[in-house]
Amino acid sequence: MLALIAVLVHISVVFAATADQWRGRSIYQVLTDRFALTNGTTTKLCDTSQRVYCGGAWQGLINKLDYIQGMGFSAVWISPVTHQTPISNASASGESFHGYWQDDLYSLNPAFGSPDDLRALSAALHKRNMFLMVDIVVNHFSWPGDPSTINYTAYRPFNQAEHFHPFCQIQDSDYSNNQTRVEQCWLGNDINQLPDVNTESDFVQSTYKSWIKSLIANYSIDGLRIDTVRHIRHTFWSSFVSAAGVYAVGEIFDGDPLYTCPYQTALGASTAGVLNYPAYFSITQAFSSTNGSISALANQFNTIKSTCPDTNLLGSFLENHDNPRFPTLTQDSALTQNAIAFALLQDGIPIVYQGQEQHYSGGADPANREALWLSGYNTSSALYTFIRQINTLRNTAVARDKGYTTYKAWPIHTDNSTIALRKGSDGKAMISVFSNLGVKGQPYTLNISQTGYYPGSVVVEILSCHKYTVSQNGTLAVDMGAGALGVFYPLIQLSGSGICGAGKRPEEGWGRQWS
Repeated sequence: MLALIAVLVHISVVFAATADQWRGRSIYQVLTDRFALTNGTTTKLCDTSQRVYCGGAWQGLINKLDYIQGMGFSAVWISPVTHQTPISNASASGESFHGYWQDDLYSLNPAFGSPDDLRALSAALHKRNMFLMVDIVVNHFSWPGDPSTINYTAYRPFNQAEHFHPFCQIQDSDYSNNQTRVEQCWLGNDINQLPDVNTESDFVQSTYKSWIKSLIANYSIDGLRIDTVRHIRHTFWSSFVSAAGVYAVGEIFDGDPLYTCPYQTALGASTAGVLNYPAYFSITQAFSSTNGSISALANQFNTIKSTCPDTNLLGSFLENHDNPRFPTLTQDSALTQNAIAFALLQDGIPIVYQGQEQHYSGGADPANREALWLSGYNTSSALYTFIRQINTLRNTAVARDKGYTTYKAWPIHTDNSTIALRKGSDGKAMISVFSNLGVKGQPYTLNISQTGYYPGSVVVEILSCHKYTVSQNGTLAVDMGAGALGVFYPLIQLSGSGICGAGKRPEEGWGRQWS
């Protein structure tokens, strides 16, 4: 299966990868401290409520790349790598195991390993034809205490007060009515302040651009996830991302596409994306219960498509380290699978957060930052297998349909409980049918038109390996019911893929053949 996935991705490794080289990738997000211990143990306890380092490291991640690649992922996003401010009062504010409280851009966080360890991780990924994405923080540094006590000389390279905005605390109301305060005031609290970098300064701008060039070159980094993008003015980003020379995806924690999508333009519409929070909020609402609004999801989907410059460069996700995990909203396994599949198969570069495949159910930070090793890295879990199936089909579509990664998906059917998306070229399209009926849904037949399939052609639903024949008028009649979810792809396009045993021995596919 690992060899199959490597073939299907069909993208040559190129350091400093461009946006076009990222389109066909799928990303596994790693919280470095909580993914894998270097010694390989799976029993060391990690109490998320304590907010302290639990011991995960880059070498541990290297040792577990089979686990990630086995799900079909072709890129790994790791936590910020820069040196972190030590926090004296760990019981109140915790330690910077997450990587967002930096104090020195020019040194790495020794808790994660040495510079050689980070280079080894990059090399190990590239050997597997996988990309490395590194999380970075540009907006702020960190100070464990009152802002009046800050010793700016402790920072590198911004070691003077003038390199930071004067202190003012961001208020929740600022996000709706004062963008200037959002960009110039400070995040943080009385225990740990996050001094806001003065990115209007010419010195700061030139230093940041030199730093990001060096970081990428020194560690052969292929892409960036940029934290807190909305906290810096639009005009800063274009030259910074251009200096980086790699694909970047920015975090704008807001569900309004009219606010979020312009940041893709600011970052560089042809070179960058943003995390698709507008879709995230709609997906969670639509599939968190049998009363979720499919129509609202469809409307938001179309708004995003018409507002963001390139939806295929957005980062598509259902879970991350900043939001409660989806199973905190529902224990219905069918709803969870539908939500995961929608995030993986809509436009954009799909992202899965570690633990999602093990049905982790932590709530808000810090509960959603569980140690993955406590799962035993179970490759037989239902969601591990499910994500592998979806990812492998997407990899197949990327390899066999040149238009897949630029085609903008569109809803070809919606009703009170169902939405069907088409993505891909005529005759090669992937049709995905999602439902919030849940595990108790009753059987019925759904007729879907506008599929792009040729009359009489045969398509396969890849989760059940059941074959369907398209009617003479191009309609696909889909069996719906309990746990309704269907992902369809033309039989002829599956040849040799191993999916549902197509052209391979069954054990090289899903372990089942056509029905």
